[in-house]
Parts: sequence; structure tokens; C-alpha cells
Amino acid sequence: MESGTGLGFLIFFPFIAGGLAYLAGHASGKKKENAPHTGGILRDAIVIVSVVLEFIVMTSVSYFAVSSQSSYVLEIPDICGLGLGFVLDGFRSVYGCVAAFMWMMTAILSREYFAHLHHRSRFYLFLLWTLGATLGVFLSADLYTTFIFFEIMSFTSYTWVAQEENGPALRAADTYLAVAVTGGLVMLMGIFLLYYQLGTLTISELPAAAANCGERNLLYAAGACMLFGFGAKAGAFPLHIWLPKAHPVAPAPASALLSGILTKTGIYGILILGCCLFPGDGKWSGLILALGVVTMLGGALLAVFSVDLKRTLACSSMSQIGFILVGIGMLGMSGIEGETEYRIFATHGTFLHMVNHSLIKLVLFMAAGVVYMNAHALNLNDIRGFGRKKPLLKCIFLIGALAIGGIPLFGGYISKTLLHESIVEYGGGAALRAVEYIFLFSGGLTVAYMTKLFVAVFVERNGDFALQEKYDSMKGYMKPATVFALAGSAAVLLAWGLCPHALMDRAAQLAQGFFRLEETGHQVHYFSFGNLKGGLISIGIGGLVYLFFIRRALRNAEGEYVNAWPEWLDLEELLYRPLLLRFLPWLLGGLCGLLHRLLSSPAILKTLSAVAGVFCRILDSLVDGLVVFLRKTLYRDSPLPYERPEGNVFTEKLGVALNAFQSLGNRTWRRKNPVHRDYVHLAAMKNEQFRETNHIIQRSLSFGLLLFCIGLSLTLLYIIWW
Repeated sequence: MESGTGLGFLIFFPFIAGGLAYLAGHASGKKKENAPHTGGILRDAIVIVSVVLEFIVMTSVSYFAVSSQSSYVLEIPDICGLGLGFVLDGFRSVYGCVAAFMWMMTAILSREYFAHLHHRSRFYLFLLWTLGATLGVFLSADLYTTFIFFEIMSFTSYTWVAQEENGPALRAADTYLAVAVTGGLVMLMGIFLLYYQLGTLTISELPAAAANCGERNLLYAAGACMLFGFGAKAGAFPLHIWLPKAHPVAPAPASALLSGILTKTGIYGILILGCCLFPGDGKWSGLILALGVVTMLGGALLAVFSVDLKRTLACSSMSQIGFILVGIGMLGMSGIEGETEYRIFATHGTFLHMVNHSLIKLVLFMAAGVVYMNAHALNLNDIRGFGRKKPLLKCIFLIGALAIGGIPLFGGYISKTLLHESIVEYGGGAALRAVEYIFLFSGGLTVAYMTKLFVAVFVERNGDFALQEKYDSMKGYMKPATVFALAGSAAVLLAWGLCPHALMDRAAQLAQGFFRLEETGHQVHYFSFGNLKGGLISIGIGGLVYLFFIRRALRNAEGEYVNAWPEWLDLEELLYRPLLLRFLPWLLGGLCGLLHRLLSSPAILKTLSAVAGVFCRILDSLVDGLVVFLRKTLYRDSPLPYERPEGNVFTEKLGVALNAFQSLGNRTWRRKNPVHRDYVHLAAMKNEQFRETNHIIQRSLSFGLLLFCIGLSLTLLYIIWW
């Protein structure tokens, strides 16, 4: 193990740089109208230098860690009791470099994107803070560190969605935050259960601890809670509701990161569960596979029907997350012994599709940002024909579209081929055959909706001839820095796909240790007919869906695209909001109202009192019978103590002592003015009043909430100082 000093820089430097950039930008806002905005220039420089430096350090540290075949480790003890732990290995090196590269490119695009928008300094602040939090998640060595940075990332990225501060943005931000907070709290409960059951949260120690765990039901409960939290961030069904709402309203640079990287933090957590807690567990793998199939197909269907450019890409992200979940589900379908060929395919395909999707969405969302910067619209009918005479933007978007569609010679084809081959190699009967068919059909839908986007924006003419003329005559629609960001990202994506053995296979082999896979398997001939067949089937399905469904059913007589998806079939509006905002308040309010009526009705109170009286009389009779029985049997020779008329032992002894003290006073200093009180009776009365008052307090909601807060505070103090 080598020193991990560089890890501290990678994680905490963005937080410092974000603060400095915000202060510089805030200073520029106080300048007079005609004064030079030197603070804004300084802010932009700080942001660009920070992300470039972060990328350089990330690649350098990763290179030295990989070349020396060692891991960099950083431990910060006594933080929140358990401390923070970070590690850099093969998987984390690759994904850390991908994250740093994406942040660098989106920050370069942001300078032009936000040139005429407000709250730039705030966006840059949370852009850099989210970078530090995201790297904190990917480099975390234990689940406690993962959770802390996971929650920081959720709150800092919330401002991206709410950036525009209009009605749709704030509503989408509410949805995003609600899903993130709910998922985080449920995840924390799972982490507590896991720590109680295994005694460790260190990721490298989880496989051995889980293998020796006898209480599998508790382990499943902990895993389900954490799956809820990680799945919410990944955008898996049925917690995907934030994806289609957040992306259309968030700035394009933020959308690229939300879709390309932040969803992968959720996948990172699901990988830990599948590879470390439940390796080779058929039940768990079956659950993940089922979620993956539903997410994969559901996202593709939503994308086909969407008529908003960024919303289509957001639904596409949901579908591609489903492809990745299918790969994770295939990892443990038949155990981990023997490391069969299908498991190698699933491991490499899962990881490579994660990387592919990140790079693809970087290109596509930045291209969508260029469209929005110039057209100020995202509806396909409004931006039709925008890119007809923009060959550079057309080429960049086409590279991303071909890659995500799984077209041969592009990266998406390689990862989808590996995932498809893992299903074919496993076999598994009718169920897995159905999964294969849905996999190929979902791939075909991907081709269909990406064809729709490309044709609408870059091939067709706009129905408004004046608007089309405006689009065709646009010059200088991208500044040189923006061209560098888009063209550079597209070039990396293209080179990545054109060199599958030199780049993609080597990256997968570096990362497979995280999946607990030792063998690398034989070299796959990606362009043999057997492997091409699956991709060609999906391409054929996509062509048919586009020609005979999208062109005919999803366009009106004027050639405009229509959204035929039923408005009521919105899971958030159909289920979540009514359930949480109307049904549960109505149900709980009704129960409280019923209870209030029961307790305020004289007739019901009289009935309850009568029932309670009967119960007390029965209880008294039983006690008296027991006393009589004891006196006639066990205590025949030594009868029970005398019956205490009132109070208890403590009040009786206290009263006797006070009576004796009173008697002493009456005989000495109070002879002329004696006091005569029965303190036994008074103490018993006070005790009864105290018991009644205490009973009333204990039944109150405030008392319950007070006890809950005290318990929560003690728990947090225990966690922090233990």
C-alpha cells in the first residue's frame, strides 16, 4: 500500500476551489454597470483551472497506481465516529478519470452556455462541490463514507435542477430532492442494519463477513434498504420519476453530469451489493435482473413517445441504466465458482456499458445544449431542421447516436454485445430467453428514438419557413471553447469504440477486480457473424419501429411530432404525489378525527368507562381470590402483611417519618402552635396526582416526539463519539 495523499487533494480541493470561485464571482456582481467585471473573469479562470488540474491529478495518480499494481489508501479517523476511508484501485481509477474528464468538458461548455444567464457563480460553486462529492463516492473504501458523500452530492446537485427558479424547475427540483432524501434515509437504515449484522462497513471486508452471516433475512433486509437508496439515484424503476422531469429544466452541462455520472454512483452502490454482499446469490441476482428488464424496456418506451429533445435523452438514460442492471443481475445467476464464460462477459459488458453511457451522454447532452443556446427551445417541432447546415454539430451528435444505438464500430455495440452474449451463454430456459428478446427489442427501440431525434433536428425542414431560414443562416453558433469541448468529447468516444481490444478490453480487465473476477477469458471476436447477429437484429427492429410506428403513428397530418403517451400514465402524478400528499394525510387525519370523536363522545366515554370498570372489578376479584388462596395455603402460618389503605411503600415510609418529625416539633419548638397533619395520607394523595399527570403527559404526541428527539440525539452522539 502506498500513501494516498493525492486522494485528499482530489476529493477536498474542489470544495475549496468552489468557494474561491463563488467569492470571485460575487465580487464581480458588486461592480458598477460600466466597470470591468474582473471578478467574473477570475471566477471563470478558477473554475477552468480547477477542473483541468483535477483531471491531470486524477489521471496521474491513476497511472502510477495502475502501473505499480498497488492501491492508494487514505484514512481520516474520528470523523462521525467511524472515520472516512478512501481507496484507489483499477475500477475507481478508470471511473475517476471518466468523471474528471466529463467535469472538465462541461465546465468549458458552461462558460458560453451561462454567458447570458443568471446565478452563474452559484452554479459554479455547486458544480465544483458536486465534483468533490462524486469523487468521494467513487473512491470510498467503506459504505459509511459512501453514504456521507452520497448525501452531499444529492444536496449540491439539487441546485442544478432548480437553477432556473421557474415553476417547472422548482417542481422538478422538489421531486429530485424528495427522491434523494427518501432514498438516502432508507439507505442509512440499511447501513445501520448491515453494521449491526456484520460488524463492518469496509467494502473489502464485506464478502467474508457476509459469507459467515447466519441471519440471511436481516442481510436481505439491509440489502433491500440500500438497494432502494442506490436505485433511486441510478434512476431504476419505479424510482425513475426524477429523470424525465429534471433533465428538461436543468442546464445542459448539468444534465450531462446528472445522466452520465450521478446515475453511476447509484450503480456503484448496487455493484457493491451484488459483488460483495450477495455474490452468487440467485434470488438477489434475479431481483436485479427483473428490475433491469423493466427499467430497460420502460425507459425505451418513454423515449420513443417523447417529443422533447432532452426529455428523450433522459428517458434513454433510464433505459441504458436498465441494460447495466441486466448485466449486474447476470453476474451471480449461477454462483461464483468456476468463473464461467458468461460471467466474464457480464462483468466486462456491465463495466464497459457504464463507461460508454457516461461518454455518450456527455456528447449528446452538450450537443443538445448547443441547440438550446441558439434556438431557445427543446420541442422537436420547434427545433426541426436546426442542424441541417451545421455539419460539425451534425457529426458530433451522430457519433453519440450511433454509439448509444449499438451500431458496429462504436463503443455501445461492444458493451451491448458482451451483455447479450452473457445471456446467451447462460441459457437458463424460457425466462432467460424472454430476457434476451426484451434486450434485443429494447436495443431496437434505442435505434428508433435516436433516429427520430437525428432526423428531426438534422435532416427534416421546419414547417415555419422563416424559422428554417434563420436556422440555416446561423453563423458562429459555437465558440472555439465550445467546439473543443464537443469535438474533443466526440473524438474520445469515437476512438474508444474503434479500439475495442486496445482500450476497452484493457479497461475492463483493470476494473474486474472490483467485481471479484480473476480470469480475463479469451479475446472476443466482436465482429464475427455470431456476435454481429444480435446487433443486426436490434438495428432491424429499430428501423421497423421508426418507419411503421414513429413516422405514421407519432406524427400528425402536417408532419409534426405528437406525444401520444397518455398524460394520466405518469407514475409521479398517478401514484406518488396522490399517495404522499393526499391519501396518507387523509387516512391519518381520518384516524385522528375518529379517535377524537371517540374520546369526545359522552356515550362512548361512558361505555368505555363501564367496560374499564368491569375489567377492573374482574381484576380485583382475581387478585382477592389469589390473596385468599395464598392465606389458606402458603401463608397459613405467616399471614400476608397488613393491607396498605393508600399509597405505596415509599409514600407510607415517608409519611411515617414526617409524622414522627411533626410529633417531635409539637413537643418542643411548636408546643404553643402545634400542627396536626396526616403525612401518610398527603404523600399518598400527591403520589396519585403525580401518577395521573404523568399518565396524561405520556399519552401526548409532544411527549412522544420529545422522547424520539432525545433518543435520536443520543444515537447520533453515540455514533459520533463511539
